[in-house]
Amino acid sequence: MKLKITVLGCGNSTGVPAIGDYWGTCDPKEPKNVRTRCSIAVQSENTTLIIDTGPDFSRQMTREKIPTLDAVLYTHAHGDHINGIDELRIITLRNKKLTPVYGNLATMKDLQERYVYMFKGNNHELYPPLLTANVIENYGQAMTVGDITFTPFVQDHGTCKTVGYRFGDYGYSTDILDLDPTAIKTLKGIKTWIVDGCAYNQTNNAVHANLETVYRLNDQIGAEQVYITSLSLGMDYATVKRELKEGYEPAYDGLKLETSI
Repeated sequence: MKLKITVLGCGNSTGVPAIGDYWGTCDPKEPKNVRTRCSIAVQSENTTLIIDTGPDFSRQMTREKIPTLDAVLYTHAHGDHINGIDELRIITLRNKKLTPVYGNLATMKDLQERYVYMFKGNNHELYPPLLTANVIENYGQAMTVGDITFTPFVQDHGTCKTVGYRFGDYGYSTDILDLDPTAIKTLKGIKTWIVDGCAYNQTNNAVHANLETVYRLNDQIGAEQVYITSLSLGMDYATVKRELKEGYEPAYDGLKLETSI
C-alpha cells in the first residue's frame, strides 16, 4: 500500500515570517522560507492522519486541499503543536462522528483539561462533544488507524517527552533534543527521516537538536534522505541547503513524499 506524506508545516514555534512580518535572516524573496508551524499529513487511498494541529492548521489543510481527516496523532501539548485543535469542530460535524486523537498520557491529560469542551461538550446541544482521547501506551509496537499502520516511539524534548512516529520506511521526529537507544532501534533502517534541527549550529539549546546531533543520530539510524524541520527565523533555506551534508536538505511547506508499507 502506498502512502503520501505531505509536510504541512516545517517552521518552529514562531513560524516564518514571525508576527509583524519579521523574517530574521531568512530571505523573504525565497518562497520556501514561508513556514507554518510543524505538521504533516499521512494519507493512503482511504485514510488521512494528521500529526499535530498547530495555529496554522486550517490554513495548511486548505492550502493542500485536504477536506477531512480520520484521526490526529499528537507529538506533545506545546501550543505550536495543538492550538489549532478547535478547527477539528468542522471535521467532526462534516464526518458526523467523533474525531479520535492520539498521544501520550501527558498530552491527552493536558488536552482534556485545556479543551474540556472539545471532549465533553459545553452544556448545550449546539456544542456537543467532538473528540475522543486515545492514550498511546505501547511504544515500539505497531498500531493501525484506518488502514495505516505506524509505530510510535518516545523522544527527549528536554523539558518533556514527545512522541515520534514511523510509517514504513519513513520516520517523523519533531521537537527532539536527543533520542535514546530504544527510539533509534525503532527508526533503524528507514529510508527517509524528517527530523527537528531547530538548534542549527547552537551548542547549548536545551530543547532542540542541532545539526551535529542529527548527523550523529542518523549515523546509527541509516536514513538515505534526511529533511530538517522545525526551521527557525535564523535558518534561511538556501543557506542551510548549502551547508548541509549530502543526503540532508531543509524541509519546506508543501513538500510531498511517497512510501510503501
